[in-house]
Amino acid sequence: MESNTCAGGSPPHWSRRSWRQSWSRRCSASRSSEAVPRSSRPGAARRSSRPGSRRRRQLNSPPVDASWLEELREFIAIPSVSADPAHADDVRRAAEWVRDFVKRAGGEAELVPQGDGDLVIGDLPASTNGGAAPTVLIYGHFDVQPPAPLELWESPPFELAERDGWYYARGIADDKGQLFTLLKAAQLLQQQGALPVNLRIACDGEEEIGGHSIVDFIREDDRGADACVIFDGGMTRADRPEFGLATRGLIGFQIKVRTGERDLHSGYYGGAALNAIHVLVQGLSAVIARDGLLPDQLRVGRQPFTQVEVDSIKRLPTGWEILYEAGATPLDPKAPEEFYDRTWAEPSLDVNGIRGGKPEFVNTTLIVEAEARLTIRLAPGQDLETIADAAEKLIRRAIPEQAEVEIVRENSAPPGVFSPDSPAIKLGLEAFTKALGVRPLLVRVGGTLPIYPALAERGIPTIGTGFALRESNVHSPNERLRVQDVDRAVAAASELYRSLAALG
Repeated sequence: MESNTCAGGSPPHWSRRSWRQSWSRRCSASRSSEAVPRSSRPGAARRSSRPGSRRRRQLNSPPVDASWLEELREFIAIPSVSADPAHADDVRRAAEWVRDFVKRAGGEAELVPQGDGDLVIGDLPASTNGGAAPTVLIYGHFDVQPPAPLELWESPPFELAERDGWYYARGIADDKGQLFTLLKAAQLLQQQGALPVNLRIACDGEEEIGGHSIVDFIREDDRGADACVIFDGGMTRADRPEFGLATRGLIGFQIKVRTGERDLHSGYYGGAALNAIHVLVQGLSAVIARDGLLPDQLRVGRQPFTQVEVDSIKRLPTGWEILYEAGATPLDPKAPEEFYDRTWAEPSLDVNGIRGGKPEFVNTTLIVEAEARLTIRLAPGQDLETIADAAEKLIRRAIPEQAEVEIVRENSAPPGVFSPDSPAIKLGLEAFTKALGVRPLLVRVGGTLPIYPALAERGIPTIGTGFALRESNVHSPNERLRVQDVDRAVAAASELYRSLAALG
């Protein structure tokens, strides 16, 4: 599409149904119309098609062959669901598969107990460059999400299937398939005697359950690395890879409120006694965003976009398109045009669950116990402790002092930020451009990846990218990865290893 906001502006009526109907009509009409002028605002522009755009180059690696597919099929067939204790042995089998692959490729690897599971730690030495070869760390995870609901899968989730140009299986996109491409590229170069970097492999089987074992390993490891490569993500546009320069952090809270010894009859006590649900809502209202922005106390320290990030955003789909395709309702009229600002450069807060009373029954009870869970996504540049303390103070101040309130801080991780001027990032851009014929965009990641800040703390520049698409059904039934992207990923990884040799 060549349009900016499919005729521009926001829909005239702000109900969910009307905005979607209006937006759909505008998009349909604009497909045959000329593109509207681009706004200079980040997130409100995208690149139009140009007749003279460069053709994609030939991939610098062999195409996927039967032996590759058989290996990938074996890896995928292991139901390494970390969230289910019944699959603990399968998670370990997946770890053993990665270990054995590294050994077959000519390296050394072992299972290292860490936390509640095993890490795979290995080394694949350079076959060229001698003592001048730099060390490149490879990270990926071999655990997967549960496949349920099984009835929605069109083929068995742990049997690799190919349909209509896609590979289908649980883990093919997140992250077994992408980890496999990093390992396969290394194996091919080693077999050719052309691996110019020392590869350090560090993989875990608890990423899908929020485990921090790999983070502890990175922080405690005394060897370090000259760069890190992670293929565990995707592309906003199918034809344009992205390097994630920053991730948002995360703070989780559980809030419990108590206002009495037992629930009461609202006819006898309503209007005179505290209702715990009301108190909880008061506390939450103190930290929920107004006009898309959190209170100033929760926005301290955020880093604005760099110019290179602004330029990249102009080449991405608009916030209107992303929200519409997700079936989401915009928070407010400005949300679509400020989409990237809000999801990448600003902190956000979401109430993830709330409980109190028995709403499934008709009743007139005054409730004395209520609880909620919420998470705050920290913007790049923000300090975790500063924001956590500020959030707790805001909540407590809004709650009547006669109520009992317990606030427990749960899972947390700081933001991670890498410089676009890092030599490793620049070499990575050159490598992808050479392998795929298109230069990656430098973007931020709205989610939280605990390994990013751990690597940043160690001063290890990281190329975080991937080949999954928004339609890859990650964490959903019929997870998939395009067949061509397996080949593209191996080609990109191979060229990446060659380019990073310049760090030596």
